[in-house]
Amino acid sequence: MRTYEERIELFSSFLKPHLRERDFDALYQWCVENEFFSQAASTKYHGNYPGGLFDHSYNVAETLVRLTESNACIRWERPESPYIIGMFHDICKTDQYRHTVASRSTDGQPIGYNPSEWEYNTDTLLKGHGDKSVMILAALLSLTEEEVMCIRYHMGAFTDSGEWNYYTRAIHKYPNVLWSHHADMIAAHIMER
Repeated sequence: MRTYEERIELFSSFLKPHLRERDFDALYQWCVENEFFSQAASTKYHGNYPGGLFDHSYNVAETLVRLTESNACIRWERPESPYIIGMFHDICKTDQYRHTVASRSTDGQPIGYNPSEWEYNTDTLLKGHGDKSVMILAALLSLTEEEVMCIRYHMGAFTDSGEWNYYTRAIHKYPNVLWSHHADMIAAHIMER
């Protein structure tokens, strides 16, 4: 398992060559301030440990870059897109989980947390997944419509069924939506088993 420092070094060496300096600096600062490098990726599935969010995000980004390099049919509006989409598709999870309460005082206040267990945080300001990730990232970085669609619909058919028509239209306009979902599934279900 990577250390916090190794995650930061990997983040920098992987992303910095592909982003403008001011964009990288803004993303890096936000990630440090919002615990991107120490947050879990889920409560009980892939990456349900401190740092799992970064590890999963890196795996998705690396997979999406590899898929792009090995398939001539994958073309992006801008070359940095697979790095951005892969690394930040789940940026919504920086405040989505918290450690479970291990014990409470007599008045019900938490006094200890279980560092090996996670639960959903019900006190977040924004709900959602792909849409929340887009909102957070768009405040930090200018995104193309293709990047927005890839992040918004990276859950593929796991997207709410009421949105399947929108998801299908996004795929027809931007086939890389499917490649982004594919990279996420490879990372979560093959690399992180």
